[in-house]
Amino acid sequence: MKHPHWPRRVFAQLLLSQTVVTVGVTVLTAGLFLAPVSAELDHDAMQRALSIAQATAGDETIARAAEVRDAATAQRNAEQIRTATGASFVVVTDLDGIRLSHTDPGRIGQRVSTDPEPALAGRSVTAIQEGTLGRTARGKVPLRVADGRIVGEVSVGISDDSIRRRLLKMLTGILLCAGAGLTAGTVATLALARRLKRRTHNIALADISALLVEREAMLHGIREGMVALDERGRIRLANDEAGRLLGLPEEFAGRPIDEVLPPGRLADVLAGRITGADLPAVRDDRVLVVNRMATAEGGAVVTLRDRTELESLVRELDTTRSLTEALRAQDHEHANRMHTLLGLLELGRHDQAVAFISEQSGSHAAAVARIGERVRDPHVAALLAGKAAVAAERGVRLAVAPAAHLPDAVVDTRALVTVLGNLIDNAVDAVAPGGGGQVAVTLVAAGSTLLAEVADSGPGVPAALSERVFEEGWTSKDAPAHRPRGLGLAMVRRLVERTGGRIVLDTGPLGGARFTVELPEALHDDPPAAVAPAPPVPAPPVPAPLVEAR
Repeated sequence: MKHPHWPRRVFAQLLLSQTVVTVGVTVLTAGLFLAPVSAELDHDAMQRALSIAQATAGDETIARAAEVRDAATAQRNAEQIRTATGASFVVVTDLDGIRLSHTDPGRIGQRVSTDPEPALAGRSVTAIQEGTLGRTARGKVPLRVADGRIVGEVSVGISDDSIRRRLLKMLTGILLCAGAGLTAGTVATLALARRLKRRTHNIALADISALLVEREAMLHGIREGMVALDERGRIRLANDEAGRLLGLPEEFAGRPIDEVLPPGRLADVLAGRITGADLPAVRDDRVLVVNRMATAEGGAVVTLRDRTELESLVRELDTTRSLTEALRAQDHEHANRMHTLLGLLELGRHDQAVAFISEQSGSHAAAVARIGERVRDPHVAALLAGKAAVAAERGVRLAVAPAAHLPDAVVDTRALVTVLGNLIDNAVDAVAPGGGGQVAVTLVAAGSTLLAEVADSGPGVPAALSERVFEEGWTSKDAPAHRPRGLGLAMVRRLVERTGGRIVLDTGPLGGARFTVELPEALHDDPPAAVAPAPPVPAPPVPAPLVEAR
């Protein structure tokens, strides 16, 4: 149960707790220091009393007086020694322990209050004892005459009051030192508490715990990847989505970006070597949009958005838009053909009208049929037919080479469609601005290996740029407003290399660029012995003169 009066703010709790700890440590230290000091003072007092007793016992006059029990002489000399040394008492006794001297003359002739036997037996004794004069540090020695006979004892005492006075003198210095330490500790605690107050924005301790729990829930609950980096570029934390998008290993905390990611644009963007907003990058077959924000401590927070599906949808939208434009043009062309057919009928040239209809209806169907004969995979055939329609609308002739042959045995149709689609799009873009260009597609199966070639009649790619065209974000075209450029070829290369294949760029027979892709294990080793005829490939109607599939 929380104490109702305990402060909630972090800095206040720290200040209070550290002050209590500092005071406690100071008091404990002072106590631990005073305990041995008090014992040492008692020991010093006993040694001093013993020294005075030994000096007194060395006085022959006092020894002779004790032998003959001359109290007056013993009292006179003992008091002189007591006054000179500052002792509390100097008591001389005979062999029976009867006092021959005392600070109180009325006690002379009485037996001493403490046991004299050890000293009378010849031993020197030191002790803290309680006597008629209170608590004293005592030293007792035997009193001997010149021939060595023991004739009594000498007992000297140093009062406890004198010991306390010495202790109090030392205590003042100790307390001053303890106070200085306590003040320094309090000032340091206050400075630390103020700094912590600024760093924690003066929030309550319970709020910090709640913020940490909420942060964990937020980081792992959002559908965007988030990576926090320290000032050295090492990963401090990453949520589940970031681990999935980047393919991070299990032990990624504390490791630099360049250790967990392969060299490339993505690593450069995360490390801050490439700056900007909404930077596109590719990781395997995923298109990511990366934003990096620096923190006040020198680190950074990186957000990652997966645009793979969006990029695919944008490409489909572009294709649909192109097909729509093609249909509009074909509608206009269809109206022209209907007018031509109507004119022939009105002129009574029925034979020419029949020939015109046969020619128009059969040319495009034959072109699509030829694609289906050479490309038996329905998905790839449909892609080629659709791309042919889009290319025809832009004034580009797309041709499938007569030697092309692709059986219906593709292992990963989606990856092959992605590779061919990007390469054909780039080829059409390269020759479309001038119109009348050509794009040639060749597909050849060699066992389980597939060789794909896309060549165009465009301006080509300079040899110096043959590797740079595969870099993420690099493009020679103007990017449209709805999506970034420079990702298609990078994605194609990643897909090809991930399957163990390779892609080569050189100059083709049409005079422009030629991309040759080799995909090992892309076809099933044992395709069906008898492949059923491929179903007709649906394709949008296009003007026959613009499409050719050889």
